Amino acid sequence: MDKQDEKKEQQRVTFISDLLNQKISKTKQDVADAEAEAQQVQKNYGINTSVNYLEADDRIETKADLQQQRTLVNKVVEDENIVKRQLRTFKELKHSPYFGRIDIKDEGYPDIDQLYIGTASLLDDTTGEFLIHDWRAPISSIYYNGTLGKVSYDTPNGVQNTDLLKKRQFQIKDGQIINMFDTNETVGDELLQKELNAKSSDQLRNIVATIQREQNDIIRDTKSDLLVVQGVAGSGKTSALLQRIAFLLYHSRDDLNASQIILFSPNLLFSNYIKDVLPSLGERNMRQVTLAEFFSQRFEGIKVQTLFSRFEDHTANTQIHDLKGSKQFINQIDDYLNHLSGDQIVFTDIYFQGNVFFAKEDIQKIYSSLNPNLQLADKLLKTKNTLIKTLKHRIQADIHDDWVLDRMDSLSDEEYHNYLIDKKPSDFENFDAEHDYIAYQIAQEHLRIVYDAIYNNSFWDPFTQYTDFLANVKLPDDIKSLDWNADIAQFKHQFEFHQVRLDDAAPMLYLRDKFTGENKNNNIKYLFIDEVQDYSIAEIMYLKLIFKNAKFNLIGDSEQAIFKDVEAATQLLKKLNDAIPVKHARLIHLNRSYRSTYPITTFASSLLPDGEHIEAFNRDGEKPMMYVEPDENASINRLKQIITDKLKLKDSVAIITKNRQEAELLYRKLRKDFDPLLVSDSARTIDKKVIILPVYLAKGMEFDDIIGWDISAENYPNEHSLGILYTIMTRAMHSLTLISNQTISPLIPEKAIKKHLIEIKKVEK
Repeated sequence: MDKQDEKKEQQRVTFISDLLNQKISKTKQDVADAEAEAQQVQKNYGINTSVNYLEADDRIETKADLQQQRTLVNKVVEDENIVKRQLRTFKELKHSPYFGRIDIKDEGYPDIDQLYIGTASLLDDTTGEFLIHDWRAPISSIYYNGTLGKVSYDTPNGVQNTDLLKKRQFQIKDGQIINMFDTNETVGDELLQKELNAKSSDQLRNIVATIQREQNDIIRDTKSDLLVVQGVAGSGKTSALLQRIAFLLYHSRDDLNASQIILFSPNLLFSNYIKDVLPSLGERNMRQVTLAEFFSQRFEGIKVQTLFSRFEDHTANTQIHDLKGSKQFINQIDDYLNHLSGDQIVFTDIYFQGNVFFAKEDIQKIYSSLNPNLQLADKLLKTKNTLIKTLKHRIQADIHDDWVLDRMDSLSDEEYHNYLIDKKPSDFENFDAEHDYIAYQIAQEHLRIVYDAIYNNSFWDPFTQYTDFLANVKLPDDIKSLDWNADIAQFKHQFEFHQVRLDDAAPMLYLRDKFTGENKNNNIKYLFIDEVQDYSIAEIMYLKLIFKNAKFNLIGDSEQAIFKDVEAATQLLKKLNDAIPVKHARLIHLNRSYRSTYPITTFASSLLPDGEHIEAFNRDGEKPMMYVEPDENASINRLKQIITDKLKLKDSVAIITKNRQEAELLYRKLRKDFDPLLVSDSARTIDKKVIILPVYLAKGMEFDDIIGWDISAENYPNEHSLGILYTIMTRAMHSLTLISNQTISPLIPEKAIKKHLIEIKKVEK
């Protein structure tokens, strides 16, 4: 690239920087004006809502004024948010306005267009032309997918053919071009190497400048109802997931907003790790929740076991766990519900002030009298309506009781008129009609608790119903009746203490919500699950039941299964397709690993039975190291020495253990020397140089230097631990060190040792 070309590009960057400075200055004033207007409108709203209105003639006018005030408040608050987002976008662009340029010549047009690609679009206010194109714009797909020559892109009028004449990439920082080169690839190796060699961060970085072609396929998919991404460790699948959300919000801006997207995260630490990616692209964050959090919210008052607690529970029966997580188990629930007769349904009494108001026998009679061909949800709804109708008769009968009349006589003028806030004087023929109306409201309030009980289905006991279902389950041959009955007893015992095991959460909620037809969320349009290999099929089927309108996006790596045995990707994907039948399902494989150096990726993939499918990005680094020590004390001393050496290099160090018990042991051994951070499942941030965490809290994370603790035959004896060990190793970006007591785990393959993929130092007593 000649000097004149470089000079022109720098002049353009300087022009863009100056323009952004002007826009930032103006937008700052717009923000100040919007804040002042919002404060004034909210102040006026407070004054207006405090007016004491008692006259009946004022009620209608006051109500209209308040509605108008609320609308105005909402508008000015939204206007304020819009200009604040604009300011944030301009500041992001000022730091690095764009990262790519494409020169294209559209078929049928004589001119060559030079288009610059960045994290957000920027318009020239005088000409209306784009100075920067948003990376999500249809034409920007050429930058990610196209190589020089004939390509095409989508337009509102159909597909447009074009010639891609040039693809240029930039690294720009604060108005200066740091690096610039032309390439025929999606992202030049030089730029990608620089990004990957950077130190790890406590926040996931925005990677739109380095999106690869296969990641771009995930991001821009708009047709799939079920998108399954099987990505090897470090393939950028989590980043692609977040860029996909940003793309969808851009692509469907008129009919999709962030509140219609939900992401299931593996843990709170991961949620915090990714929280800044969407705001950095000018988008609001979607709702994030862990599976246990979500289930606990659905149960209301019941604490659901976390994934990590289940991992630490060594008493769990593997066969029972597998059964409850299977599609067959959910199918048995469907079959059980379809064959329920009225006398098998567990109805309960509704009480009022210590007495039975509706007896369960009467409720059962109402239900049993309905057309048996009706759907379960329809029968329950008709039962509720009958109970509510009976309740209304009781309320009507109470309006002339002495206690109601006494309550009316004690009303203040303000209380009296509050009962009439939604009524006009002309709504009543005479004073007696108004009097009866208020008496009805008082009697209705008195019996509100009964109405709420009916509305919330408190006359049906889903816990006992689920217990009855468990007693009728058809067991496979590998589960003994004695073990199953013990499991039922444990479920009942824990429920008495308002606790539910994770294995039972999805099936019990499925039974409840399938029976009632309620608790569904039709507003969610896209559902994302990260680390889907750690979910059971039963859990996914429940999510599909309640988010029936959502397109499912399931991201994971079957080889990083730490809560169960590693299974072939094809086997996992077949289960998912069977569980969620949709019209447009799509599977995308990401086989190239970028996170770790070439030596680390090569060694880690050697553990897997079919690890040869993993493509290691060619980034140099140190060979993984393993120290084999004679006993625990020697291992601790070795660990201290490694940490000390890493800290001299100003590196951060993560020590990953198999479980919480090991992590707590190391914390006690190291806290005096290094003041490490012991990460728990409630942690949201990592703010120390030395951290200790169990493997299940490292999911989705990456660290500069990883030390894997106690990689011994005793700790990792067989293939049941393969996913755990592989996950530990693939968290490392630049350096991987393993420490073992005496005998090395047989999961470290002999071929890896013979090929010197890992350097082993064995210390004898």
